[in-house]
Amino acid sequence: MPSEIILIAAVTIDGFIARHSKEIITWTKDLPLFKDQTMGHPIIMGSNTKDTLTHELKGREVIIVNRKDNPRDILKNISSKKCFIVGGGKTYSRFYPFLTDLYITPHPHIFGKGVSLFSDNVKESQLTFVKLVEVSNQLGIYQYQYKIIRK
Repeated sequence: MPSEIILIAAVTIDGFIARHSKEIITWTKDLPLFKDQTMGHPIIMGSNTKDTLTHELKGREVIIVNRKDNPRDILKNISSKKCFIVGGGKTYSRFYPFLTDLYITPHPHIFGKGVSLFSDNVKESQLTFVKLVEVSNQLGIYQYQYKIIRK
C-alpha cells in the first residue's frame, strides 16, 4: 500500500468539483500543475470521472474504480510509494479513510449546487498546512497542500 495517498482536486469557492457528474471540466486553471504532480504515479478515479476526460492521461497508471470495489484492496495492489485520488466526489469519500494528504486548489467560481468534494459524509479531521503552490498569481489561484492528522 502506498505511504502517500493524496487527494488532488480543483474546487469552487463553495466546495464543488463539478456542476453535475457528467460535466466536462473546462473552468480549472491548474491542469499543468496536476499533470506535473501526478506524472509517473498511479491515479485512482471513479468511472464517472473517467467518462468526462477529453484526452488520455499519459505517463500515469490509471486505475478506474466502481462502487463495488473495495478501496483497501485497490490500494494494497499498488506497489508505488505515492498515488493520487483524482475524483469524483463518491471516490473521494470512499478513499477518505486512507488519505494522507490533500492538495486542494480553490477557483474563483460559485456554482451554488453541484458535485461536492465529498459526496458522502466523512469523519471530521484536522489538517496541518504544508505548502502553498502558485497556480496563477494574476487570477489569485493557489494550491493548498495539507497533511491529514489521524487520531
